[in-house]
Amino acid sequence: MPQSARITSRIHGIIAIVGAGIVGMSAAYFLSRAGWRVIVLDAGSPASGATGASDGAVSVASKKPGPLMTLAVAAVQFYEQLMEAGVLVDEFASRSTFVVASDEEELAVLERHAAGLQAAGVPISYLRGGALAEAVGVAAPAALAAVEVRGEGHAIGYRVVERLRQLGGFEIRRDVRVVSLRHTGGRVDGVVTDRGIVPVDAVLLAAGLGSAAFLEAPGLIRSRKGQLIVTDRAGEDMPRFPGPLMSCRYLVSKGSQANGSLVEGRSLGLVIDPLATGQFLIGGSREDSDDKYGTDSDIVACLLADAVALSPSLAQLRVIRVFAGLRAATPDGFPIVGQLEGVDNVWIATGFEGDGICLGPLMGRICQQLICGQHPQQDISALDARRFKLMLAAA
Repeated sequence: MPQSARITSRIHGIIAIVGAGIVGMSAAYFLSRAGWRVIVLDAGSPASGATGASDGAVSVASKKPGPLMTLAVAAVQFYEQLMEAGVLVDEFASRSTFVVASDEEELAVLERHAAGLQAAGVPISYLRGGALAEAVGVAAPAALAAVEVRGEGHAIGYRVVERLRQLGGFEIRRDVRVVSLRHTGGRVDGVVTDRGIVPVDAVLLAAGLGSAAFLEAPGLIRSRKGQLIVTDRAGEDMPRFPGPLMSCRYLVSKGSQANGSLVEGRSLGLVIDPLATGQFLIGGSREDSDDKYGTDSDIVACLLADAVALSPSLAQLRVIRVFAGLRAATPDGFPIVGQLEGVDNVWIATGFEGDGICLGPLMGRICQQLICGQHPQQDISALDARRFKLMLAAA
């Protein structure tokens, strides 16, 4: 076992975790092994939110240099530890990601990003000429250069959650709506639900967008929508993809201008991910929207046009599914992890936007360490909830 096996097992009391996504369920796993009686409460079912609508990328390549990239490196290593320990065996696949530049502007972005990856100690190879043609030439013939980011990974969020559920050690209550947290004298002693009150000694809010309802911080956590496309299976005559292709546009998509007929508040990146089934997952969009399920032709048309421009062989395939999901975003782009102010037994872990699958297990472990009064294994000062002076909303 990795570090989870060295957790001191003693009874700490009852902790309610609000949210059964990858962060909440990971925290439940580690807290139960630290001696807590864990009750996971979810308004729906496990992985029914952002975790179930994700692309599965455990990616360092997509992170900004700085704290998030450093944490992503540690998160990939933690996945590997959990896989080797048998916790997530067969649920994590190591692979490379190829960040591709197709014009001079993207070349400048690629060079800056490669420098950031190298500074973070990420193993990369800069590909041009013959090396580029050998690696991605058939899949992306218009590419001018690429960076292979080695040691990346892939994990399907709902399968990770299901594995943790199977390992057990904690209780899950589905279809339970949390109404409020009952607190007096700077301490929460009960979680008020539509099915009664759950007495608790501690609470972890890990409900993504739903966490905002318990905070005196209106508008701080906002919804960021993403749309993804799934193709049918490629035939044997399709060019081989060495791994997911990530356009440099993806790296700037959080702040990029609208594309074509897209309205303000939307931006597009491009990742073409060859799935184990022979299909391709094409994404994605970042939209300031709370429309959870809706998809639209503008987004799909732009993504498909960009995908075919980068990899013309995709034009042979059909789109069989388009889906969307909502992610919790913060003003500064960093997740919120830590203890709330004004109460001594409530913690929060939310605002991961598109990084939840990558960081989820590691953040679950770190939440367990914080709640148990231990020093977290990674520096999460950039994520500290105190930067927003978050207070618990009145009951």
